[in-house]
Amino acid sequence: MEEKSTRHNNLIHCITNPISMNQCANTILALGARPIMAEHPDEVMEITRTASSLLLNLGNITETRITSMRLSLKEANAISIPVTLDAVGVACSSLRRNLVRLLLTIGKFTVIKGNYSEILALSDDTYKAEGVDAKEGIDPEVITNAALELSKSTGAIVVATGRTDIIASGGAITKVEGGVSQLSQVTGTGCMLGAVIATKLAEDNSVPSVVKSCDFFKKCGTLAKTDKGSGTFMVNLLDALGGTYES
Repeated sequence: MEEKSTRHNNLIHCITNPISMNQCANTILALGARPIMAEHPDEVMEITRTASSLLLNLGNITETRITSMRLSLKEANAISIPVTLDAVGVACSSLRRNLVRLLLTIGKFTVIKGNYSEILALSDDTYKAEGVDAKEGIDPEVITNAALELSKSTGAIVVATGRTDIIASGGAITKVEGGVSQLSQVTGTGCMLGAVIATKLAEDNSVPSVVKSCDFFKKCGTLAKTDKGSGTFMVNLLDALGGTYES
């Protein structure tokens, strides 16, 4: 955590959930980019056309967001900007799982991100979980195989997040260790990682960029660790995101 982030001032278009919208916007700002959370179908194509990266987050799905995601994905692919899909809740919702299938018929993703349960659900239709959190005790080897399979079938970089983040691309696996348990004790930190990935892809659209994003976020979580409580942790996390990192 020694070198300062390069500030590119890129516009990052996020169609995300209102539960973590503020955290995602502040994460992007902390990294020196500019967030825009436009989701009205009548404007999303125009907004995406001006952006350097697109983030689609499936948390709190509505008909409006479904329509807007379809439109923005097409536009992002047309202008060749990176697209990150955060597959929130696909393990507990057939609507969200079917939406991912629909989006994959429309366009391509640079990154598909989810926790262990979400990545399993996208590779195995019979897998179910409760809520948006990953089940405990999932075999990392099972996740590794699921991530590789999903990456092969979609052409995307697949990020399975957990105590160890597993990144699959082109038959290769990279694992990122670290982080602290407090990252799972406040709402929106997974969404914030999605925002980090989308922001850094605007600067460097590559597998190493995704790996660095995961490592950076875990290190920021470690720096933010506190005994004072969740509110202090979130403030500390935003401070760490806006500070220094290893390039």
